[in-house]
Amino acid sequence: MGTRADCAHRAAEAGAALAAESFRGELTVETKAEKTDVVTRADRDAQRRVVDVIGASFDDEPIVGEEDEPPSTVPEDGPGWVIDPIDGTANYVRESRSWATSVAATADGEAIAGATVAPALGDTFVLDSGEALRNGETVAVSDRTDPETFAVVPTMWWGPDRRDEYGDVCRGIVERFGDMRRVGSAQLELALCAVGAVEAVVTNVETNPWDTLVGAGLVEAAGGTVTDIHGKPWRHDSRGLVASNGAAHGAVLDAARTPETPPR
Repeated sequence: MGTRADCAHRAAEAGAALAAESFRGELTVETKAEKTDVVTRADRDAQRRVVDVIGASFDDEPIVGEEDEPPSTVPEDGPGWVIDPIDGTANYVRESRSWATSVAATADGEAIAGATVAPALGDTFVLDSGEALRNGETVAVSDRTDPETFAVVPTMWWGPDRRDEYGDVCRGIVERFGDMRRVGSAQLELALCAVGAVEAVVTNVETNPWDTLVGAGLVEAAGGTVTDIHGKPWRHDSRGLVASNGAAHGAVLDAARTPETPPR
């Protein structure tokens, strides 16, 4: 059976390998609720492959996948699994390498292990026993302390009726920090924070568990800080997500709360 981290790693690798077979090939692209929210057959096939691998070892545990129809919810009691077969599908269909397959093992709604595999980048990130690893080596968040040297990522995507908030958060970032990045895959953006390539990842919108659970766990295991938009401990159902190296988390929160966020 192996450990949950081992299973998550194997499942993510299997799903990523299947998705990689169609990368930069002929794709039929569909849209979901919004024009920029896309899905392909590779997403669905990769999810089935991941489910098969998990089921071979933990066949009695609930599995939540992004492509579930109808959508499932993360179990709040006991064990579970959360899958994003291709995080960054918009990148995938545009033939950009920044996409990954992510698998989280959960207990009582919290990530206890997981893996994010980015085959086109050659990187594998694993959360195992409170440790964050990239390609088998332990990683740590950036040791920068001066916000004027920080690179900060506005993650997720704001709906068409909330783009003014996106603009305000971006303004908050460029006014406070040295640089701004956007990768287009929340799991990869959070993994980049865990390895010190960026200092913070922020959003003030509600996040999806398949986009965030592994990445948030990696940041914390790497020594960083992860909260909701109000600075309280983050959960998969929190309002917003603010992850940082911890050195200036208050300043990152201020940027994420632009414009003023109502109290919880």
